[in-house]
Amino acid sequence: MTTEHSKLRTAMILAAGEGRRMRPLTLTTPKPLLMAGNKPLIEYHINNLTAAGIQRIVINVAYLGQKIIDFVGDGSRYGVSIDYSIEPEPLETAGAIGYALPLLGDTPFVLVNGDVWSDYPLVNLTRLDTVSGAHLVMVKNPLHHHSGDYGVSDGVIVPAQQVRESVTFSGLSVIAPSAITAYPKRRLKFPLREVFNGLMEQRRLTGEVYAGEWRDIGTPERLALLDQQLARNSRV
Repeated sequence: MTTEHSKLRTAMILAAGEGRRMRPLTLTTPKPLLMAGNKPLIEYHINNLTAAGIQRIVINVAYLGQKIIDFVGDGSRYGVSIDYSIEPEPLETAGAIGYALPLLGDTPFVLVNGDVWSDYPLVNLTRLDTVSGAHLVMVKNPLHHHSGDYGVSDGVIVPAQQVRESVTFSGLSVIAPSAITAYPKRRLKFPLREVFNGLMEQRRLTGEVYAGEWRDIGTPERLALLDQQLARNSRV
């Protein structure tokens, strides 16, 4: 893939959750290491980020985190540098970012939720360099979340009730560290949704709607569906 125009070089993968909805699969295996298409879920993210021009990845870990560290290593076999933010306990999404900021630096970075899968071209995010708050990739509402999260109007995220059709946050985004550091209610453990809502009120939350493949793989049933899809694709 062409990466010469990439501007963002750092990414974070959120991988610290306990994966309770995935039990019993996650009783002994952290969710990022569950298999789909003969590959651990986290490898899809690492490979896609590297192909998009990312040079450094921070992965937050907590539940069964050492297994992730042992499997992924320092990133050399993927052609990228990987560091770990080892949390004392799962700190939720925004808390995890705040805890990892010493590793992430002070420039915008790509953020990927570990429990999604998509063929979205991440190079589109690495080319962004004017994110003052956050930029979100949105997708059509899945059946299990038909009410959606927000709306998108002229490239800006707005409340869902302000648009005809709401959309769902894909778990793919670009975050400016200042979105976390300047958040007035910042604490050790808190969700990104709070930060996004604050940025939306300031019109500092931009977004786009992606119509390609995307899956939330938060349950064993959805993981099985993804595995079947990837198996079919590999035979084509």
